[in-house]
Amino acid sequence: MRNQEIAEVFYQIADLLEIKGELPFKVRAYRRAAQRIETLEKDIEEIYRQGKLKSIPGIGESMARKIEELIETGKLQYLENLKREIPEELIRLMDIPGLGPKKALVLYKKLGITTIDQLREACKQGRLRMLEGFGEITERNIMRGIEMMEESKGRALINVAYDDGYRIVEYLRQNKDVLKIEIAGSLRRMKETIGDIDILVSSLNPDSIMDMFVKYPYVKEVLVKGSKKTSVILKDGMQVDVRVVRPESFGAALQYFTGSKDHNIQIRNLAIKKGLKINEYGVFKKDTDEYIAGRTEEEVYRVIGLQYIEPELRENRGEIELAQQGKLPKIVKYEDVKGDFHIHSTWSDGTSSIEDIARKGEEMGLKFVGIADHSPSLKVAHGLSEEKVMEKIKEIRKLQEKFEIRIFAGTECDIKPDGTLDYSNKVLKELDFAYAAIHSKFKMSRKEMTERIIKAMENEYINMLAHPTVRLIGKRDPIDVDLEKIFEAARETGTFLEINAFPDRLDLNDVHAKAAKEMGAKMVIGTDSHAIDHMRFLKFGVAMARRGWLEKEDILNTYDLSKIEKMLGR
Repeated sequence: MRNQEIAEVFYQIADLLEIKGELPFKVRAYRRAAQRIETLEKDIEEIYRQGKLKSIPGIGESMARKIEELIETGKLQYLENLKREIPEELIRLMDIPGLGPKKALVLYKKLGITTIDQLREACKQGRLRMLEGFGEITERNIMRGIEMMEESKGRALINVAYDDGYRIVEYLRQNKDVLKIEIAGSLRRMKETIGDIDILVSSLNPDSIMDMFVKYPYVKEVLVKGSKKTSVILKDGMQVDVRVVRPESFGAALQYFTGSKDHNIQIRNLAIKKGLKINEYGVFKKDTDEYIAGRTEEEVYRVIGLQYIEPELRENRGEIELAQQGKLPKIVKYEDVKGDFHIHSTWSDGTSSIEDIARKGEEMGLKFVGIADHSPSLKVAHGLSEEKVMEKIKEIRKLQEKFEIRIFAGTECDIKPDGTLDYSNKVLKELDFAYAAIHSKFKMSRKEMTERIIKAMENEYINMLAHPTVRLIGKRDPIDVDLEKIFEAARETGTFLEINAFPDRLDLNDVHAKAAKEMGAKMVIGTDSHAIDHMRFLKFGVAMARRGWLEKEDILNTYDLSKIEKMLGR
């Protein structure tokens, strides 16, 4: 079983235990274990075979046995027993964002609701607001939760698709008949959610590739198998399409199947104007079908008079016009980013010590890590008191003597509803940097929320605004805030706006990052890591920056350490 499958089992156990009224610490333990498992860098089956399950933070003897049972048998008796105690209909309702186990139970008992259609109709009729503990706002939020679930149906977060896709690439690369192999489609463009995975292979022996592909250990179902295209469903539900083309068509096919659709329409129109036609097999003279180009993407773009356009830019947002003029931005490279500012340690709700974080950063080749533990208002995340944060600073200063990597002492400081901060200036000025962040009162009016955030940004010791829209993809809508005013305030106060790289946040997104850049604001990338395995998500933050047309100078993480320290003003 894959990491995501086992994580889903543990999430389901947590929900069922909550319905049963089990102790909160037990419910939290399963949820945290699920979070750790779904974001592991390694395949959990590999960890199990090495006998190292208990090395995963939050996995003790009991959970390790459950994971072993799942891997060996494909099912878990403990979960089956729980399901017998809870109505099956209730389990399905809990998939709706914003509808927790306890509320789902009330709906089942009081209104007899067992399906999503019944729940939608009850919301339209205003029946939920009559229940104790619900009200009109809750009813509206549940209705929006149904919409969000339906909008995201069949789409995976980028990290799930990325891991699936590149594992298959590495698997197929072992085949001696593979000449070239690349991810294509929306995953290559690094969109925030992915519908299915496209993989393109160049080979003179396509049957060899397809025979190997359908034998991939995590294939659940083969939808279609041919010499040009084979489609499968993986055990985690992701569809993967593999196409095989001849070497002379590989570049043209890669360009074609990378997309986007709107980008490709414009490319084809340009080709037509030049007396050419372009498709997945190459670029040809329109009248004679003479082959002109197609081995590489670069020659495909060159032959129709364009600069090479990076995959992340191919969304028909003006990139083609600039490529015609040779004026595309030199977007940030993945290797340009030298560190990660947003990492949580065991001082608050992280699972790794600062020493382990620093060591992982060095392994990754980073120049710095930023320890940004929570402030006291966020009690669920064990936020640090002012006394504790001073102790943490001392530990970091002492640890710094052991490491070449720079360890920045920071915080993710809560913005209170009135715009004041969780820490006094006396404490904030002792830190190397400070994020301000919203973690409460998400439903404030647009005016109030905007004023709240700007007031925090005006504090002289606040350097960064964490996850500015506070969205969770598929789970929570963005807050209602005037982003134009936030971008203006960021420019005026010198506050760096975060591109939060955690896969269910990616906040700012690409569109907002581009708009912020155009208004003169600067950005910072942070993974919001709560375990060292999360630090690999840095690339997804860089991907959003690239999709947002950001260049090196737009992002704090690309600066030299001396310049970073100067910019932070400590």
